[in-house]
Amino acid sequence: MSEQQLSYPKEKINILLLENINPKAVEQFNAAGYENVELLKKALQDEELIDKLQGVHILGIRSKTQVTKEVLEKADKLLAVGCFCIGTNQVDLDTAAELGITVFNSPYSNTRSVAELVIAEAIMLIRRIPERNHAAHLGKWMKDNQRSYELRGKTIGIVGYGHIGSQVSVLAESLGLNVIYYDIEPKLPLGNADPVKEIETLFEQSDIVTLHVPQTEETKDMVTAQLLQKIKKDAVFINLSRGNVVDLEALKELLESGHIKGAAIDVFPEEPRSNYDPFVSPLQKLPNVILTPHIGGSTIEAQINIGFDVSNKLINLLDNGSTVGSHSVPELNLPVQKDTTRLLHIHKNRTGVLSAINKVFSKYKVNIAGQYLKTNESIGYVVIDFQGDQSSELLQELRNIEHTIRARFLY
Repeated sequence: MSEQQLSYPKEKINILLLENINPKAVEQFNAAGYENVELLKKALQDEELIDKLQGVHILGIRSKTQVTKEVLEKADKLLAVGCFCIGTNQVDLDTAAELGITVFNSPYSNTRSVAELVIAEAIMLIRRIPERNHAAHLGKWMKDNQRSYELRGKTIGIVGYGHIGSQVSVLAESLGLNVIYYDIEPKLPLGNADPVKEIETLFEQSDIVTLHVPQTEETKDMVTAQLLQKIKKDAVFINLSRGNVVDLEALKELLESGHIKGAAIDVFPEEPRSNYDPFVSPLQKLPNVILTPHIGGSTIEAQINIGFDVSNKLINLLDNGSTVGSHSVPELNLPVQKDTTRLLHIHKNRTGVLSAINKVFSKYKVNIAGQYLKTNESIGYVVIDFQGDQSSELLQELRNIEHTIRARFLY
């Protein structure tokens, strides 16, 4: 923000990025004038993370760092957490909201990467490449066409027709696949895709079943042994969504019996915290299974896009107070007001708070040039642009209003 003088100078903002976040994020922060950026390759946990967060205003993480209630409560300066990945389940969002800490992620930046991997694995599995590859490494020559097919003319069933599921749909149809999908919410089809009303129907009709659902209470253990029994004979099964969705022991039985021809699994109920920790799964050593270490979105392009996306959301918060994409503080897309002072006030969503704020401004005879308010079920976020100098007395009275979580001048 070249036209405005930030109340807290950019050179005093401390940014900590963990887990080898793409350097594009650092470039974006530096280009915006934020030079105090520390980039670490590893995740931090518990007391080590708490110690490192002292004096830090912005934290950037990927999926391995767990930002717990204790971590958030002991972070003395923290304004925001940027999750440089598609999920936010590694952050205690309830506590972040209670403390007025904004949490961002990048839910769509790796959509293409995941979708391409689904198609690649579908081709490999339907051609039985994993088994032939395994045999070749053992010195066996499996040159035959038994149970090997083209994708063209087969049916792919997509469970979860969101951004990734619908992208898989487009790519699949371009390869000649018939597309059906199941979603708990009505979704308009892309191309010639057809919705089905029951997930059981999708399992019964699909040559390829691929999962693209979020981690919720509804999706936990969604694919049961009973549901897997309904899958079409010789079908292949792909899960690049969440690790707690599928009964892996039941899947193993159907793979070993040959009912399911092959599977590709990228996510697991329990995953190692680092590349140095052991990985264990009931599907290991099965020749008709592709196991990958949660790399569905791990392409250079995806990580560049995520680095760009999340860093820009954080910069907009720092420069402007905008919270578009937030999972904790209500979303506000704010214009830039020239020749004004901007106040940010986060509070519990209780009756009378906005009235109390306006009374304080009235008391100091301040002219309000713009006022923006957004609430959710628990938190309110109001941004006020006013004409006049920043006053420590005014700010203190605003902070003393009942139910205030935090209040500060931005510029």
